[in-house]
Amino acid sequence: MLQEDYELNEEEKLLLKKVLDGDIAFRKIEEFTDPLTSVKLRRLAIQKFTKLEFEHIQNFSLDVETAKMKNIENMIGAVQVPLGVAGLLKIKGEYANAEYYIPLATTEGGLVASVNRGCSVITKSGGANVRIFEDEMTRAPVFKLDSIERTKKFYEWVKRPEIFDQMKKIAEKTTRFGKLIAVKPFVTGTYVYLRFSYDTKDAMGMNMVTIATDAVLHLIEDEFGAQAISLSGNMCTDKKPASISTILGRGKTVIADVTIPKEILKETLKCTSDAMFEVNYSKNLLGSARAGSLGFNAHAANIIAAIYIACGQDAAHVVEGSTAITSMELTKYDEIHCSVTLPTLPVGTVGGGTGLGTQRDCLNILDVSGTGEIPGANSRKFAEIVASAVLAGEISLIGAQAAGHLARAHAQLGRGKF
Repeated sequence: MLQEDYELNEEEKLLLKKVLDGDIAFRKIEEFTDPLTSVKLRRLAIQKFTKLEFEHIQNFSLDVETAKMKNIENMIGAVQVPLGVAGLLKIKGEYANAEYYIPLATTEGGLVASVNRGCSVITKSGGANVRIFEDEMTRAPVFKLDSIERTKKFYEWVKRPEIFDQMKKIAEKTTRFGKLIAVKPFVTGTYVYLRFSYDTKDAMGMNMVTIATDAVLHLIEDEFGAQAISLSGNMCTDKKPASISTILGRGKTVIADVTIPKEILKETLKCTSDAMFEVNYSKNLLGSARAGSLGFNAHAANIIAAIYIACGQDAAHVVEGSTAITSMELTKYDEIHCSVTLPTLPVGTVGGGTGLGTQRDCLNILDVSGTGEIPGANSRKFAEIVASAVLAGEISLIGAQAAGHLARAHAQLGRGKF
């Protein structure tokens, strides 16, 4: 008998037996007991099925009621990821304008140390300049018309200003903060894809735009007679790297830059501006182009993933963040100007996993948790911080490769003993 079996009362033991016998499905357990007990009963059922006794996943501080409502189904426990900090990182943005410690949740040894070194370089160089150029979340339903003639009429109908005004009115009735910015039609044969773009303020916004767009579909059906095949036709393009998003933007489009003096390159990165330029050109630009990559960077996804996990973001959106472009250019003073362009950075400070206790703690480190006095300001501040952290990671890794230190750093910090 497992240790937790002894902690069950008679009613809970009966429930567990019914679960094991298949009389009660995992998803139905909450109908018979409280959320925390439901988690325990599922875990016990899995332990008996696998003939294991878990040592760790039952230990967590997350609020089960909150998690089960918004974040997880059939919960049996929690997985822990080590959390570190890099910094201080000086940022000079429109929303983030201070020095910050960057929370990074990762199991990759060496990553936090690398970002930390990049933060040091940026801060010594006066700080990262960062700006947001676009801010919109998208959803793109697909329609099929019965002829090219009707397809063209639908295409032209969608582009009429008065139709957009009707769509906007209906969409914005579904949300307190969201605003419909644009609807762009794209045609393939008799299929029409409508790419709806929204300002979602402090929310990352996928749920918001999905609900709002669904409401507009009824207008389209009633007014034009076109029915959507799918609410998402993949031109959104959610959780997929895509050229349309790198061109038009999705989430936040953010650029961060810094100019690093040659003395700091020599003292901190142990390399020259010429060497960094050559590595970035041959690796991030030519190498990525030759490989057919949609991302022209060293490891932007590494930093984005670590911050996303720490701060309750949708980790799948890392694939969109991975389309970052890193540029390094020489100046006439032997400095190097470094920048990262993130065309599609979906982030939010409300909703999703941001309400979980540990993730909220990390957002509080950055002073961006929840909605600020001005709706949208916190998520934009967060996006500026993420972009600046990515810049730090790019500078550090390219510097390590320019100095020939990459393998040594991984051996010391990441490999461990085999």
